[in-house]
Amino acid sequence: MELFRSLGISASGLTAQRIRMDVIANNIANATTTRDAEGKPYRRKVPVFAETFEETLAGVRPQGVRVAEIRQDPSPFRYVYEPGHPDADENGYVAYPNVNVVREMVDLMGAGRAYEANVTMLNAAKEMFRSALSIGR
Repeated sequence: MELFRSLGISASGLTAQRIRMDVIANNIANATTTRDAEGKPYRRKVPVFAETFEETLAGVRPQGVRVAEIRQDPSPFRYVYEPGHPDADENGYVAYPNVNVVREMVDLMGAGRAYEANVTMLNAAKEMFRSALSIGR
C-alpha cells in the first residue's frame, strides 16, 4: 500500500539522520585527539547518503535514503606550536584533528532539523491514516 511506503521512506530518513548525528558527536568528542590506534591524529568522518530504489514492473520507485559509507575528510590537520606536548614533532608542532567544532555544531543543527522534518512527515501520515479509517465509520 502506498501509504505505508511513505512511512518507510521517513523511517529511513530518521535512521540516516541519527547515524549522521552519531558521526558528528564522535567528531566533536575527538576534536583534540592527537593520537589514534595508529599513532596519528583523529581524522574527521563524514557520512555519505545514497538514495534507495525499488524496481517494479512500472519502473523504479524511490524507497528512501541510506548511509552508503562513512568517509574520512581528507582536509589537512591543524598544527599548533607546543614544544612540551608528547606528540610534538622535532620542530615542536602538534598535529591536531581536522575537526572544526563550529562546523560540526552547524552540521548537527542541520541533522536535527532534517530529523524533525521526518518526524513531522510521520505524524502527518498517521493523521491521514486516522482520517481514512474514520471515513469508513
